[in-house]
Amino acid sequence: MSPAVVAFVVALGMAVAAFVVADPGRVRLPRSRRRPFERHDDGVLAEAAEAATTLMGRLIGRRGHTLAMVLDLAGVKSRPQDFAFLTAVCGVVAGALVLLLGGGWLALVVVASAPLVAALVLRFRTERRRKQFGQQLDGTLQLMASNLRAGYSTMQALASVTRDSEEPTATEFARAVNEARVGRPVVTSLEVVADRMKSEDFGWAVQAIAINREVGGSLAEVLDGVAATIRERGQIRRHVEGLSAEGKLSAMILMFLPFGVGALMLLTNPGYLAPLLTSPIGIGMMVVGVVLLIIGGLWMKKTVEVKF
Repeated sequence: MSPAVVAFVVALGMAVAAFVVADPGRVRLPRSRRRPFERHDDGVLAEAAEAATTLMGRLIGRRGHTLAMVLDLAGVKSRPQDFAFLTAVCGVVAGALVLLLGGGWLALVVVASAPLVAALVLRFRTERRRKQFGQQLDGTLQLMASNLRAGYSTMQALASVTRDSEEPTATEFARAVNEARVGRPVVTSLEVVADRMKSEDFGWAVQAIAINREVGGSLAEVLDGVAATIRERGQIRRHVEGLSAEGKLSAMILMFLPFGVGALMLLTNPGYLAPLLTSPIGIGMMVVGVVLLIIGGLWMKKTVEVKF
């Protein structure tokens, strides 16, 4: 049996195990907390997948805590060891597919780049969550102001946000409310939310709440004023983003163009790209091309990114 076929079979088995790990329907409670009369037969494959994730948890060690924080920021409902195992499986599967196409050394590069791709995905999800939080902030402050006018306390107004708002605002405010209920100062909990979401606008709102708690006055009117300011800033920000949208679209086209052309050539004339996947010079050119593509992408990102 050829090495390529063996690699494909191994990758397929790891993919099936990863699917079992990622199955949201699996019971996550420890066996000691389950009812003794209930029978849970997970099967050999599920037990093997659980053993693999446990081993992965031991390998990542203390870095698992940092990874858990990153996953939480990205809104990924997964344990660190599960995510690390899935990343390894995706890298092996992608490497096996490249190996089947004839790229031996390139397959190693693909496997090694799996953690980098996973980090980029988590960063993208984190930035998207933070952007959604900023877009929902105007409505959040208006909701708090309305509840305060209705006679709610500050804690009750914050709790109403967790019930009536969308994600990620509901989750972030629920975290702050839970921390405040166990004794942490409300302002400190909200400052942590502003820092997690990298929201300067919400930081201003938290400062307004802190000043109001010291000097008194109508917090609802203060929040209305902050919401109006945030609304005006949002209009200007959207106008700037509209002006820079053309540059962002051009950057995306330039980034995906090499992959599109390469896929088209593989479909129409696979032998044309064979030297790039088999010869040492071709593999070296591919690696240099990927590095230059990453550098160019970062440069274009900084060019079209307008800070406001």
